[in-house]
Amino acid sequence: MLSPELIKKIKKIHIKSSRKVNTMMAGQYRSVFRGSGMEFEEVREYSPGDEVKAIDWKVSARLGRPFVKLYKEERELIVMLLVDVSASGFFGTLESVKKETAAEIASVLAFNAIRNNDKVGVILFTDRVEKYIPPKKGSAHIWRVIKEIFTFVPRHKTTDIQHAIRYLGRVCRKKSVSFLISDFLSPNYSHQLKVASKKHEIIGVLLSDPGEFLLPDAGILCVEDFETGEVCLFDASDEKTRQNFKKRKKNEYQKTLETLKKADIDCIQISTADSVPDALTRYFRYRDKRKR
Repeated sequence: MLSPELIKKIKKIHIKSSRKVNTMMAGQYRSVFRGSGMEFEEVREYSPGDEVKAIDWKVSARLGRPFVKLYKEERELIVMLLVDVSASGFFGTLESVKKETAAEIASVLAFNAIRNNDKVGVILFTDRVEKYIPPKKGSAHIWRVIKEIFTFVPRHKTTDIQHAIRYLGRVCRKKSVSFLISDFLSPNYSHQLKVASKKHEIIGVLLSDPGEFLLPDAGILCVEDFETGEVCLFDASDEKTRQNFKKRKKNEYQKTLETLKKADIDCIQISTADSVPDALTRYFRYRDKRKR
């Protein structure tokens, strides 16, 4: 049974996401992702006005006259949400922890997909795949997605993005638009992302919390890693210690951005302090301009 407080949180995200999608994001998702899934239909003889880049040179050479390839837009896309449910998702110093922000991100993306008649599937992962929800349509499906992210209790604590990406390749044979929602506290995953991105459109959503980069001025602090259980002691009353901690965390964050860039993966940076719809809207607009 879900507690009244948890049901209230789920309903709040469900309603908020639906409203934002119907106002701020109307048409943006479609303009960015619709048309990215094209399938070959047939070839026909070249006609004046056809684009040169559409010419099928092999067929043209074989038949002795120019032919062009015709494509049709796939009727629906498959949107996959790969959501990190490892222990670090419980960290948060503001109103929401990273796990709740991840649920809101997944909700907004799912509503965008559903209202454009696309299917949405979910992979919940830690250092292994904890749960797979096959792609479906409908608002009831979105409710299930949000509820699962909020309430699912994983069996493991650490993160392995490589494993989640491999699993995506096994269960999703068709090309998908896949959002990888994580704080990316995972060992080597760059190569696996590069391989997967040859078939799927993968977009990283990098989660963070402002408190991750700061040590409060509060004397001797015992800091425990949520995933590994490793404990470190810091003299947080020392200014140099606080600055070194901040610098190290900022460098780790920057390294993640560089890793995604090297893998040719777009990255949406979202903090628990940010407005999720605003951050996604900015990304959709950026993608739309880049296409032109």
